[in-house]
Parts: sequence; C-alpha cells; structure tokens
Amino acid sequence: MRRNLAARIGVWSAHHRKTAIIGWLLFVVLATAVGGASGMVEMSESEQGTGDSARAQEILDDAGLGRPAGELVLVSSATAGGWQDAARELAAAIDKTGEAQRIEPPLAAKNGRDALIRFEMKGDAKTAADRVQPVLDAVRTTAKAQQGVEVHQFGQASSEKWLGDLLSEDFRQAEFTAVPLALGILLVAFGAIVAALLPVGLALTACMAAFGLLSLASHQLHLFQSTYSVMFLMGLAVGVDYCLFYLRRERDERAAGHDAETALRIAAATSGRAVLVSGVTVMLAMAGMFLSGLMLFKGFALATILVVFIAMLGSMTVLPAMMAGLGDRIDAGRIPFLNRRGKKGAHESGAVAGAVLRPVLAKPKLFAFAAVAVLLALAAPAVGMKTEQLGMEKQFGSDAALSVAYKKITAAFPGGPEPARVVVKADSIDSARMRGALATFDKSTVTVHKAQNIAEIEVVLAGNGTDTRSKDALSDLRDKTVPAAFDGTGAQVYVGGELAESVDFNDQLKRGIVPVFVFITAVTFLLMLLCFRSYVIAVTSILLNLLSVGAAYGVMVGVFQHGWGASALGTEAVGAIEGWMPLFVLVVLFGLSMDYHVFVVSRIREARDRGTDTRAAIREGIRRTAGAVTGAAVIMVAVFAVFGTLSMQDMQQMGVGLAVAVLLDATIVRMVLLPSVMALLGERNWRTPRGLRWLPSLDHAAPPAAAPAGPARQEFPVPSHR
Repeated sequence: MRRNLAARIGVWSAHHRKTAIIGWLLFVVLATAVGGASGMVEMSESEQGTGDSARAQEILDDAGLGRPAGELVLVSSATAGGWQDAARELAAAIDKTGEAQRIEPPLAAKNGRDALIRFEMKGDAKTAADRVQPVLDAVRTTAKAQQGVEVHQFGQASSEKWLGDLLSEDFRQAEFTAVPLALGILLVAFGAIVAALLPVGLALTACMAAFGLLSLASHQLHLFQSTYSVMFLMGLAVGVDYCLFYLRRERDERAAGHDAETALRIAAATSGRAVLVSGVTVMLAMAGMFLSGLMLFKGFALATILVVFIAMLGSMTVLPAMMAGLGDRIDAGRIPFLNRRGKKGAHESGAVAGAVLRPVLAKPKLFAFAAVAVLLALAAPAVGMKTEQLGMEKQFGSDAALSVAYKKITAAFPGGPEPARVVVKADSIDSARMRGALATFDKSTVTVHKAQNIAEIEVVLAGNGTDTRSKDALSDLRDKTVPAAFDGTGAQVYVGGELAESVDFNDQLKRGIVPVFVFITAVTFLLMLLCFRSYVIAVTSILLNLLSVGAAYGVMVGVFQHGWGASALGTEAVGAIEGWMPLFVLVVLFGLSMDYHVFVVSRIREARDRGTDTRAAIREGIRRTAGAVTGAAVIMVAVFAVFGTLSMQDMQQMGVGLAVAVLLDATIVRMVLLPSVMALLGERNWRTPRGLRWLPSLDHAAPPAAAPAGPARQEFPVPSHR
C-alpha cells in the first residue's frame, strides 16, 4: 500500500531517530537564540490604528512632534489645605529624580481637600515607561512618610509601565498554571508520566522556537504587545492536542495486539495524516486575518501560523522518533488506577460515548433539532453585540490601582471627554489662506508648528466621549466642519483622538470581517472537499463551525456585555466586547474546530472504507476517538480558561469565549449534532458528484498490519520492555 505523506515522514523519523531528535533540538535552540538576540519590535501608536486617525498620528510621528509623557499626582487630605506640606515634599522628591521636567505648582481643587501636581517625563515619550520607575519610587516613598494624606499617580509613562508589568505577570501566571494543568490532564489520560511529558515537552519547545522566529519577524511586521500571549495560548493547546492524537492512536494499536513498529506505522498513516490536514487547515484559516486591513491581526496571523506549523512539524517528526526510541518505555512511570484498558484497547470514554450515541442514532431527528436549538439559544444574545476599543477602566477593571487613580483624579478635576485632535499639514502653514482656515476654530485650542508646517487643533466633543452624541459630533466635525474650513487650501487634514481611533478601528473591522469570513469558509470547504471528496461533509463542516462560533459570541455578550454570571467568573460587565475579539474568535474557532472534525470524520471514513455501513461507521469512529477528543478538549478548555482568569478584559473575553466554544464543540457538536446529522444524511455523506470525481482519492484506511516481506523491507528497531 502506498504510504501517504504523514506516514512517510513518521516512518523516516522512526528510522532516523537521532537525526530527527537532534535536528529538532538544534532548531529550537537556534531559533530561540536568534530571536532573543534580535528582540521584539512593538507597533507604534499610528500602526495600531487605521483610517484618518492613524494618518493624523503618523504625520505627528514623522515630524517628531510627539508630546512628552505627562504625569499627574493627586494629593488628598481630610481637611482643606491639609495637603500642602505633602505636596511640596512630593514635588521636591519628583524633581530630585532628574527624570521629570516642567513640574507645576500644586493646583487646588474647588473642595480645598485635593491638589494636583502636573509634570512631564524627560526624553522620548515612547521610552518614558522604561525610565519612570525612580519617579514612582519617589512618590511612593514620600507618600508613605506623610500622615493623613492619600496619594494617587496616573499618566502615560506610569500607566505603560504598570501595563507592561501586568502583562509580564499575567504571562508568567498563564505559563505556570496552564502547563501543570495540561500535564495533570495528560497524566489522567495516559496514566503514565513519560507519555504525559512528551506532548507538553514538544508543545513548550515548539512555543520557544516560535517565540524566537516571531521576534525576528517583528522587525518587518511590528507586533501588538499581547501577541506573545496569544501565541503561547495557541501553541500549547494545539501542540499538546496534535501529540495526544498521535500517541493515543499508537497506544490503541498496541493494546489491540500489534507490534510496536506496526502500531507506529498505523498511527503515522492515520492520526499523523489527520494532524497534517488539521494543521494546514488551521494555518490557512489564520491567514485570513491578513485580509482584515489591520496590522494587529496581521501580527496575530503570523504568530499563530508560526506556532501551529512548528507544533505540527514536531508532532510528525520528533514525536514518532521519540516514540520509536522509547518503545514500551513510553508507559514508564505508570500511575495506579489511571492506566486501565479493556480488551482491544477500549477505553472507558468509549463506553460513555457509546451510551450517548445509542439514543442519538436511534432518534437522530430529535437530537439534531435539540442540539441546534440549544446552540441557537446560546447564540441569541450575540444579536445585540456592541464592540469598541475598551478604555483603561474597562480593560483593567474598576478595582485596579490604575483605574482607581484615574477615577479619583477625574472626579476631583473633571475635564470632560478626550477632545478630538485635528492634524493639518500644509505647504505653508503660515499663509494667509491657512491662517484664515485655522481662525474658524476660534473656540478650540490651536497649536501651530511653523518649522514643520503642521497645526494641531483640539476640538471638544459633546457627550461623554463614547456615546451617540459624541459620535455624532465627531461625524459632523469630519464631514462638515473640517471640509468647510479647509476647502481649497490643498492641506492634508485628518481627525484623530481617542474616539476617532475607536470609530476608525471598528469601521475597518466591519469592512474586513467580510473578506476574512469568505476566505476561511472557502478554505474550509475546499480542504474538506479535497480530504473527503464530499461536498456534503464540506458544507456540514462549515455549518457546524458557524453554530459553535455563534454560541461563543452569545456567551461572551451575555457575560461581558450584560454581566450574566460575570461575578461567578471573577470578572465584571463592561457593556461591550473588545473591538478585535469577534474577528479573532471567528478565525481561531474555524481553525481549531478542524482538529476534532478531521480527526473524528477521518476515523468514521476509515471504518466506512472497510465496508461498514454509515451508522455503524459513525458509532465506531466516535467511540474510538472519544478518548482523544475528550482529552484534547479538556486540555484546550483548561488552557483557554486560564487566560479567562488574567487581569486584562480582552484576555478574559478571549479565554472564556474560546473555552466555551471548544467545550460546546467537543460535546454538543461532536457527540450529538455531528452523528445525528451524518445519520440523517446516510450514504449521501460520501457521494462524489460526477463533476468532482477528478479529485484525488485520499486513502483513510489504516495500513495492513503486516509489512511486506523481502529485502526491500526496512525495519527500525523498537526497544521492548514488556
């Protein structure tokens, strides 16, 4: 029998164990070292956005007109004027650090009990967060020495420093929590320490290599600061899952009585092929994010494609090499009561799956209708989804130290919403026509930079900065006021500011989600068509994915927008979903759901190709994959749930959304909806229309147990320690 590509790679790796293992280690070490030496380049403020607001910021950046990082220190006392001594000492301590400039005298609030110290950080605002620690220490030390006062600091440098430290701490927490969780779940799944360590070790080394290559690539495609967290999330989940599928099949074949070589060859030809198809599908789905028009998603796409490719490569090369080298020692470190097997490798999970399948296959119409109804009910809240770029208080929670400082400062010194910033670039900013245009903004703050021929206009917007009144005011400014003022001047005029950035970002997402959706559905359809030669399988794959995504959206909206059960999850309602989340979740879930779908349907098709009728093939395929799918799903849910416990709202939304979607996908979709729909379709699942019979027929059956004899046969020694 002609071996498929995955089988050839697996057998080659098993024959050349040292080459595969040493090659993998050298690759990981080299990629990590090169990436660490190059460092990561983060996106600039203008690169994070899009549209007119990004162009406005880009003009200022190119002209070197970035503003110094401003800082605010609030000093509060119980009595009027009780803050004066503390304020003087704080100002002196800040000045002594040598990092601050333009320290203004304390400004008293109307109530007399609060005062505000304003100052700027010296040097480039982009690096101010790296130099603000002495100022933070000075403020903290001086505040502790004062009696009867309360001190809060907030500003660009301090908030960026706080955010950077928070992200680092969150990443460490995710790593130190997710890895032991995955290892614990694998110990339960395999009942042996060595078998559990293999997938975790391969996933971690894949992440290390991907981190290095991504850092190197960031010099060409600048990255968002959360990209590494997203990469680790995907890499750990996918890397462990791919190895789990491979290992589980090999152990099942050994338990069924095959020798080590045959079991590994069967695992490479079946599960290895499913991993290859799944990995390619995930990577192509992730590539859809390049069509979003946003650099943020391009970075996410690059990161996830890198880590999925490396994890797939490792599971198809170094994993079979390790398995061949270990032989039966892969079961070393057996844990009592966790390594039980029934006859022919049947697992308890298969018995549970069989019990679930009996009523599903007996009444497929009823269960298909019930499953669809449940998923649609969960998806219903998504109809009212509201997206925005979450501000600081929503992003970090109302109890976060930075949020508390911001609220107290704005309560004592209300300044209204962030103004819109109109940036004007002309050939001669001081010409009579330009002076006349700028004069129309007499009620706004106008700053002219003659040397750069640029002007900045701060326009106060009505409303609270995010409501309909503010958005209408921004539209009027962009569509009426600015064009009327600068018509005929030949100047470049763009409107930026906090609200403009959010509006532009959401508008681009709305435009970008259509080509992304078309791309990933088309890719999914074509790959499933090529893999199974059935347009029915391809169409049902897409529909099942859409139901999972819709349910995930509904749960996210219910928890994070409306607050249903938010407190039980340790979070709070923020009234909106982070702007980039819907598109990201759509792409990730379309990719990840292929893990289970390809793995399960391949096993069903394998049984069908042996001559089993469709219903029996469904029963056999799902029962035999139940253990691997359950283990993989539990690991993915656990890893994603860890991210749902982190500090930032966008990480919480991503973690909860993906965890819920995977849970639903592995239970309701794979155990109920998929078998019921396939049972209803019957033989139509496998029909290939005449017009598509030119498609190559990919063999889903396991290779024969005995390899052909003769001198051409190449054996690889597999240690046996039974």
